[in-house]
This record gives sequence, structure tokens and C-alpha cells, in this order.
Amino acid sequence: MTGFQFPLQKVLDWRRTQLELEEVRFKQQVAALAELDGARARLEAAGMQAELQVRDWSEMRGGDLAALGSFRLDVKQRENQIAARRVECQKSLETQQRIMLEARRRSRLLERLKDRRLAEWQATRDRELEEIASDSFLAKWGR
Repeated sequence: MTGFQFPLQKVLDWRRTQLELEEVRFKQQVAALAELDGARARLEAAGMQAELQVRDWSEMRGGDLAALGSFRLDVKQRENQIAARRVECQKSLETQQRIMLEARRRSRLLERLKDRRLAEWQATRDRELEEIASDSFLAKWGR
């Protein structure tokens, strides 16, 4: 009896490769989102630190307050930019997640088909071996 060969093995291999690629893309999107969150946190911390430093100054001038106000506006503008990029990144992440899940579904579908075909092949092989053993026993018994 010949060994088991799954006729769609190349397709299954391609689907697995496609799944791996989509998983890598998903992880890259997650990392990009985390980087944006980190940038926002660092920016927020820098803003708080600058404000605390200015409050600790014993002599404060109007120019210092104006500079602090400008810095606050700049920080707020950057936070808004990061928030807008985060929304876009979150949408891309959700899209990539759907693509990855679809690739996973397609791959698992072929894997289940392969498992089913392998089980059928093994059952057929076992029946053939049983027949051969039975024929051999009957041949010896008949002598």
C-alpha cells in the first residue's frame, strides 16, 4: 500500500505561509499601536514635568509663563496628532485582525480536511492489513 499523500498539501502549505504572514502583520500593528501609546505617555509625562519645574521656580517672569503656555499648546497639539494616528492605527489593527482570523479559518479548514482524509486512509489501510492477515491465516489453516 502506498503512503498517505494529501492532494491539497501545496495549498495547505500556502495557507499556512499566508497565515504566518498575516500574524506577523498583526503583531506589527499591535507594536505600532503600543508605540503610539508610549509616545503619548512620554509626551504627557514631559508636559507634567515641565509644569512642575516651572512651579518650583522662586522667580517667575511673564516670559516664563508665556513659554509654559506655548509649551502646553504644543504638547496638546502633539497629543491630538498622536490620538488621530492612534485612531487610524486602531482601525488598521481591526482590519488586520479580521484578515488574520480569515486566514486562520482557511488554514484550519484544510488541516481538518487533511486529518479526515488521513483517518480514512488509515482505516482503509487497517482493513487491507486485516484482510491480508485473515487470508494468510486461512491459507495456513487450510494446509
